[in-house]
Amino acid sequence: MGGLREPLRDLVECSLPAALEAMGERWSFMILRAAFNGLHHFEEFQSELGIARNILANRLARLVEHGILTREALADDRRKIQYSLTDKGFALLPVMVALRQWGERWETGVPATPVLVDARDMRRVQPVQVLSHDGRPLSKGDLHWALPEDVVGDNEPLQQAAE
Repeated sequence: MGGLREPLRDLVECSLPAALEAMGERWSFMILRAAFNGLHHFEEFQSELGIARNILANRLARLVEHGILTREALADDRRKIQYSLTDKGFALLPVMVALRQWGERWETGVPATPVLVDARDMRRVQPVQVLSHDGRPLSKGDLHWALPEDVVGDNEPLQQAAE
């Protein structure tokens, strides 16, 4: 990834620190994983994760504040709160899968259980990769930083990806 370098000191316009600020730290990822696995209520998160109540409340509030989860009182019992993934939260699925796969390969060295599979055919999902505009897997030697005005055919604004 030679040539132009990403301006590492310019944190104001960099999306990585902004993403890390939204997610926080380990517990936020664990809560997100639990939400992807169908948990919706404070007590479920607390019981399944073994997280202290004050930390859980703080992390849930942060995830709601950043629009990753919604917080709604249930119609049949207004005292019971349900947390649900938003589209913004669901868009973190590839990040979660990539981190899990990275952990399997580089940290634990063993496949995680349960195995993440395609529901259609029960086959293991492929490793998350960086792909070119035409779908080719790219390696670090294929990547290059470019200024926005030098990008060819970049007519699709980032907002469309969020829709």
